[in-house]
Amino acid sequence: MVLGDIITMRRKELRRLHVIQKVLDNEIKQKEAAEILRLSRRQVKRIVKRVREDGDTGIIHQLRGRRSSNAIDDKKKMKVQGICKRKYEDFGPTLASEKLFENEKIQVSKETVRQWMIEEGLWIVKRKCRKHRRWRERKPYYGQMVQMDGSHHDWLEERGPKLVLMGYIDDAKNKVHARFYAYEGTIPALDSFKKYVKKNGFPQSVYLDKHSTYKSQAKPTIEDELKNTGPESQFERALRELGVEVLHANSPQAKGRIERLFKTFQDRLVKELRLCGAKTLEEANQCLDEYLPKYNKKFMVEAREKGNLHRDVPEGLNLDDILCIKKEHPLRNDFTIVHDKKLYQVLDKTAACKVEVQERVNGQMLIIYKGQRLKYKEIDARPKKVIEQVKKVNIRKRYVPPANAPWRRFKINAKPSKRKELIFI
Repeated sequence: MVLGDIITMRRKELRRLHVIQKVLDNEIKQKEAAEILRLSRRQVKRIVKRVREDGDTGIIHQLRGRRSSNAIDDKKKMKVQGICKRKYEDFGPTLASEKLFENEKIQVSKETVRQWMIEEGLWIVKRKCRKHRRWRERKPYYGQMVQMDGSHHDWLEERGPKLVLMGYIDDAKNKVHARFYAYEGTIPALDSFKKYVKKNGFPQSVYLDKHSTYKSQAKPTIEDELKNTGPESQFERALRELGVEVLHANSPQAKGRIERLFKTFQDRLVKELRLCGAKTLEEANQCLDEYLPKYNKKFMVEAREKGNLHRDVPEGLNLDDILCIKKEHPLRNDFTIVHDKKLYQVLDKTAACKVEVQERVNGQMLIIYKGQRLKYKEIDARPKKVIEQVKKVNIRKRYVPPANAPWRRFKINAKPSKRKELIFI
């Protein structure tokens, strides 16, 4: 580049010019210059000719300072930057480039979008020092292990209620299943697992954390100690009855796939819900059902081994009988039971001493004895105990003077002789 009498060169070009000058001064041959510069003899010959004709500026590349032939038009750049400011302000470069192509029909690479967003201050480069952890190899078979967890986040960005995303990701293929719920608890966990099983089948194992929903925090009872078992949560009990192994992680990093999935969803899925205009739980699930197939198609990987270890649901097995909350209650002599501080009257005659109460995921409550449903009704008002009011009788207590009364002190300390004298006086 020539600016008046000033010539701007790179260090590499200065080194080349020094060797080419030696060739022009016949101090070295072109063959030797090619070996020194690690160029072909034809290239050195062209450079020598250009420097002989144009002087020192001939060493500079002829395209320096010119606009690239495949450069993107400035109008397109301004249009993309305007759309990113208006619609995709908090989007990452990768997601923004995908949405530009999907919604605006503008195809720009993610690196180009990244540079344009950095110019406009829409993207800040963040570098973090991460703690070193040991990598765990994926399971070889699809359905061998599924990681599960719940994510609390403002998914609707204050357009609607707070929601919890119950997510499942296969360890071998990265296939995702998810569902929104109003809270994270036993009923949402059982319902989400039921939907997963109906779509994919029973996995061999489920990997999750030690949340009270998934792992019981109660102390072992005497019966547990005699059986050499520990207390089970309702979720653990249901999966044990279905033949699914439950594995508990000791740290969030141990189940890193589901944690990274939630981090991705908290960026991408939040914006999808915004573009869909979702404001309720039903609308969020509807948008999620449309989004998951596209996400799985884009991010699923091939399992290391061929084969699907998911088990089909056996014929005649009613999942609602297992994926529910079960509690045993004693049946009183008046055929009533107490459940969740409410009184229920059993209408069928039965010889049961204890009955099983089931709370289904659809909100239905059943009373079961030996596989049969018993009719019942809730007793709205329990009889109040009659408390007899006893009249209080004020009993007057006899007054006993204290030991330090003056007349007691005088009577005790006085001598008989003095007492007689006082009496006569």
